[in-house]
Amino acid sequence: MSSQGSKNKVGSVLVVGAGIGGMQASLDLANAGFKVYLVERDPAIGGVMSQLDKTFPTNDCAMCTLAPRMVECGSHINIEKLTYSEVESIEGEPGAFKVRVRKKARSVKADKCTGCGECMANCLVRNRAYVEPPEPEPLELTPDELGDVNRIVAEHEGEMGSVIPILQDINARYKWLPPGAVRRVSEALEMPLSRVLRIATFYNVFSLEPRGEHIIRVCMGTACHVKGGSRILESLERELDVRAGGTTGDRRFTLEAVRCLGCCGLAPVVTIDEDVYGRITQQKIVKALDKYPA
Repeated sequence: MSSQGSKNKVGSVLVVGAGIGGMQASLDLANAGFKVYLVERDPAIGGVMSQLDKTFPTNDCAMCTLAPRMVECGSHINIEKLTYSEVESIEGEPGAFKVRVRKKARSVKADKCTGCGECMANCLVRNRAYVEPPEPEPLELTPDELGDVNRIVAEHEGEMGSVIPILQDINARYKWLPPGAVRRVSEALEMPLSRVLRIATFYNVFSLEPRGEHIIRVCMGTACHVKGGSRILESLERELDVRAGGTTGDRRFTLEAVRCLGCCGLAPVVTIDEDVYGRITQQKIVKALDKYPA
């Protein structure tokens, strides 16, 4: 409070924290005729109570208790809200305090804010915008590869949603999606590269890393795990000298651990390409690798 005279202490009041307690204190003081400065370090008033469903011990609805105070506190003529602010220093004595408050930059005009959240969705600090390269980079495709990609694109010309079938065919042809091929699809379909990459990274059937000629999938579902699927995976990791998710140096095999292959009655199960090996053992699966040449 500031002081006017030594006996009658009148003026303004500072309340720190705009939770349920701070808001109620501010309302009581404001209704008593004091000017109230309500300081809150978060961008909005309400505190942690807004995150609760029920309150102890009465099980009252938290928002039913909080919302009326937020509305009244937000519109009260005697309450000035200093949100996204922090108290830096306090000097003086009771009745004549001087407080230094630091208001953080919002990068928006508070008087025009409607709470729509668009500023957060488009914030360049939180979300780094993707900008297409000003100059197209070389496709890094051989003439034969470029011809293959152009042929695949032409086969799906005019189809609705052709980007996924095109990427599927390229993935099947090369066992992965070469960067040059992805950029060529972007150019041919006149689609932003960022959108093509968003599709390519959403589906786990696609890979942006080179994969082996043969794909080994070890089931790690409940039935296979109980039957020793983890030991089979460890055996293959030792034999191929590669961890699950990796590809051998000669690109002969890619080893994957999957959650379920739909063959629980044959547990433990391993597939190599389209071949299914049920009730497999460590010794049998290692021997089976000889059937798949580089």
